[in-house]
Amino acid sequence: MRMEFTMYDKLLQLPLFQGLGKNEFTQIIEKVKFHFHKLTPGTILVREEEACDKLIFILDGEVQSEAYDSGQKYMLQETFKAPYIIEPYSLFGMRPYYNATYSAVTEANVLTIGKNFLLENLSQYDIFMLNYLNILSSRAQTLKRKLWDMRIGNTYEKIMYFLQTRCNNPKGPKTLYVRMEDFAELLTDTRINISIALNDMQDQGVLKLNRKKISINDLEELSEYCKTKKKDTGK
Repeated sequence: MRMEFTMYDKLLQLPLFQGLGKNEFTQIIEKVKFHFHKLTPGTILVREEEACDKLIFILDGEVQSEAYDSGQKYMLQETFKAPYIIEPYSLFGMRPYYNATYSAVTEANVLTIGKNFLLENLSQYDIFMLNYLNILSSRAQTLKRKLWDMRIGNTYEKIMYFLQTRCNNPKGPKTLYVRMEDFAELLTDTRINISIALNDMQDQGVLKLNRKKISINDLEELSEYCKTKKKDTGK
């Protein structure tokens, strides 16, 4: 009973299960096949371009994603803390494949639910499906807003927009692996402008530069600094 209660508490922290009552949760446990896994640091959960045929819930620990652009000019890393669901939007649609490779950063407890069990059982619970639709709709609305918010702007805005449109989490640490000449091309800016802006950000402590590597402490903090630079330049 205690194990069930603990699992119940953890699942209720996830958006998909919020609002479900104890009785509904008990029914789900009886019908749906839950698969629990304990991961050690470095263990790969799924790989980019692998078929998405299940929901993956991170109940404890941290995972990291690695996503490459189609031209292989850069790679972006993000870290996600539990509770977290890995790409629930990739389960359906014309291209049901993962967009990134995910691996455990720390020891992590993971729960997976197969796509078939979701369709056959979880779909019967209105609250679960409403939560799922809200997640998908929120993502679509956020992406559309990002596109409408796109502007030429100064170099700081270009860097910020590039990161915001590619990151799934608007907060937390990010690591971008890219050559400066490629980054300048991607941003349609000059290499010297990119270098000046990045070095200024490093001086302010919001990121750290290494060869072909940009380590961001917190994307939200970086965003706030870029906003101040927009005000300073009057653009």
